[in-house]
Amino acid sequence: MMKYEEEHYLYENIKDKIYPWVKESLVDHKALNGKYISDKDTPIVSFAGDLMVIFVIERDKGTYEILKDNMLPPDTDMELLYHTACENLARNVKFVIGHTLYGGFSIIADGYHEASSLCFKHIWSMCSEKLDDDIVIMVPTKDMVLFVPAGNQKQIEEMKAYGIQSFERSFDKVSTKLLRFTKEGKELTVYE
Repeated sequence: MMKYEEEHYLYENIKDKIYPWVKESLVDHKALNGKYISDKDTPIVSFAGDLMVIFVIERDKGTYEILKDNMLPPDTDMELLYHTACENLARNVKFVIGHTLYGGFSIIADGYHEASSLCFKHIWSMCSEKLDDDIVIMVPTKDMVLFVPAGNQKQIEEMKAYGIQSFERSFDKVSTKLLRFTKEGKELTVYE
């Protein structure tokens, strides 16, 4: 019996519990099997810049397992898996916008999925419309997403300093690189 045929991994049983997690490196301290993630046996979708998306299965509230290739049928469509994971995220995780001490903004969710907010173009479209500017985004940790208007260089520098401190203190680091979401093109790219 193949792993994906086991009751615990039958796609019909796990498809509503699969979520996308945005990463830069293949390590996660909160997932059951996350300390040793290999790109050789883990489905990965390329994202913006050096970022990638891996998939996790929610086992119990607050317990996640990294989805491995052998847990999926061989004919699994990765694009469909990504869309399914994003649908689960939209249905089950509430994202809220918060304020930071330096005048920027943050995404608040549940401590596991904040970085996954990058998957939702509509969140960033709404933010750029409200701020009437492109936005610069930083995802220093899995549970922290920061953003400011692209036209405010002082806030960008303050966000970057705060994000780097958070990155250095965290076990579940994502990145110190900045991203830009363009108001007009509605595109997420590396900030230059």
